[in-house]
Amino acid sequence: MRPLAVLSVMREMRRGTGDRRPLGVAGASELVPLLARQLREGGDASAVVEGTSENVAALVWVGPADKDALRAADRAGVPIVAVTEEKRVPYVLATDIVRVPPGRGFPVDEIARVVARKLGEDGTALGARLPVLRPALCEELIRIFSRKNALISAAVFIPGIDMPLLTLNQIRLVLRIALAYGQSVDGQRAIELLGVVGVGFGLRALARELLDLIPIAGWAVKGAVAYAGTKAVGEAAVRYFEARS
Repeated sequence: MRPLAVLSVMREMRRGTGDRRPLGVAGASELVPLLARQLREGGDASAVVEGTSENVAALVWVGPADKDALRAADRAGVPIVAVTEEKRVPYVLATDIVRVPPGRGFPVDEIARVVARKLGEDGTALGARLPVLRPALCEELIRIFSRKNALISAAVFIPGIDMPLLTLNQIRLVLRIALAYGQSVDGQRAIELLGVVGVGFGLRALARELLDLIPIAGWAVKGAVAYAGTKAVGEAAVRYFEARS
């Protein structure tokens, strides 16, 4: 873990803080303003635009499907989430449909989770602007980086080689969570990064101890420790930045 490696990650974060475009809400004219208002709650009103799928980070379609509008969004490469009572929506995957029975309110938390899954790491900028989306986006970031580290740790068999990769990914996770909370990426993040590096070395020591006790299926042990450790780092970062905000 050389200082230049950490600095390169911070420069990476400064260059790209996620997709800066707003979230689009379109569909039934009587429902769009209602859902948009709930998504904007406590955040930046300009982070949600109504009635369009152009120049948006993702589109939340509400109400009955409009095949032409959804086809246009799909061809433009816009991630689409459908909020509807219908079981099938053209150009939308079944896993990206949030079903709402007639007469029910919008399940905003569930919508946020699906939007976060569609945006992934690109969602940090929207998380900073829309507190309603932030918990789901942070949860998705933790899931993404925990899986990455589990795969790296399980696949690398040369002792010590995986350590820098795991730690840098944990640093990336903490910085992205910071950005999702609207925190700037600068020298003040040094304390958080030092904490991540320390946790990384501690987890590596734990993995070695477990490998001595469980020599069989060591790759599974390493992967599990890397996953659990990265998840713990991410959850601690969420609590830290939540308290600061």
